[in-house]
Amino acid sequence: MLKLHHHPMSAASRFVRIVLGEYGERCELVEERPWERRRDFLALNPAATLPVMIEDNGPAIVGGIIIGEYLDETRGAFQRDKRLMSEKPIERAEARRLTEWFLHKLDSEVTRYLIRERVFKLEMKPTEGGGPPDASAIRAARANLKHHLRYLGWLAESRDWLAGARLSYADIAAAGALSALDYIGEVAWDAEPAVKDWYMRLKSRPSFRPLLTERVRGLPPSAQYAELDF
Repeated sequence: MLKLHHHPMSAASRFVRIVLGEYGERCELVEERPWERRRDFLALNPAATLPVMIEDNGPAIVGGIIIGEYLDETRGAFQRDKRLMSEKPIERAEARRLTEWFLHKLDSEVTRYLIRERVFKLEMKPTEGGGPPDASAIRAARANLKHHLRYLGWLAESRDWLAGARLSYADIAAAGALSALDYIGEVAWDAEPAVKDWYMRLKSRPSFRPLLTERVRGLPPSAQYAELDF
């Protein structure tokens, strides 16, 4: 049995959940607020970062990319045409590059700031860093997001899927991040039509449905968040 410690608005957590859905794996979800530094959670991951996955009461597997690799080795390798990583090393390298781009670079320049300022701070106590959002951080993240969307648009226009001819971890990492940003209405879909078309393909997959039905307490989603054709 798989157990995933996550937060609904964590991009890396969303990535792992979509991967699990694509592979038909069920898991127990444990919602964490990592800023609370819960003792039992710190025992699993002293860095207090998400996501953290445990299989059959085994050791903690920490981080979206690491969990993704674990799932590829233990599930994907046996899925053949449904595998989310290519059999070819050069194609796997490109999928890994883009997965890191969306889970690390996009996160460090955009996602973590917008989600922290607009979502997490609402849940945090003042002693945990809560309070009014930082307008300058939001402005900088929004400016950075425009550059990332342009790059994503170029990928979507020039390839069938982001890393090549097949759906891969790269698509799921990007979709996981954008879905969190779309929840709070931060994605200008009309500015990049190719990105919008690509995202609608991802959004229509069964693995995406659980994300679209979830709601953050006290924060309703944007109008188009759950719409498959928007």
